Amino acid sequence: MSKLVKDLMIDGIQKVVGDCREVVVLDVSKVDAVSANRLRLALRKKNIRLLGVKNAVARRALGQIGLSGVGQALVGPSTLAFGGEDIVALSRELTEWATKIKVLEIKGGGLGETPLTAPDVETLSKSPGRKEMLSQLVGLILSPGARVSGAVLGAGGKLAGQVKTLSERAE
Repeated sequence: MSKLVKDLMIDGIQKVVGDCREVVVLDVSKVDAVSANRLRLALRKKNIRLLGVKNAVARRALGQIGLSGVGQALVGPSTLAFGGEDIVALSRELTEWATKIKVLEIKGGGLGETPLTAPDVETLSKSPGRKEMLSQLVGLILSPGARVSGAVLGAGGKLAGQVKTLSERAE
């Protein structure tokens, strides 16, 4: 393959992946055509894309845009899966599909410079996603304020009730 063709392939991969910083590497070589089509269509609805790549070219292209962590998983037939809401949603969806299609293999992935193994991807699929984490964080932030206001309102309510009782007795 000529240098020009390799450079065109590298540019193509970089344009398709864009600013995505989470990638999971799959082996879909043993998946039949009907299952592969169902997989691609279902993932497309969730804004997850699949891209079959040549390992050496993909390793070079992804390394240039800051995704060198993916390099370890690029062995044998490889398909890049990227997109979706976040890495948790991506790994959750792919793990779910790997249980439906037994021959679909999750080889690993990368989160920027950090490499992910297949067990790491499975562990990520069981952790809370971005929205869940934000809601937990907001709950933790608001919790002390709610307790303080409850304590103030509780004591203030008792005091107001006592003042009202005393004013009724004075009448």
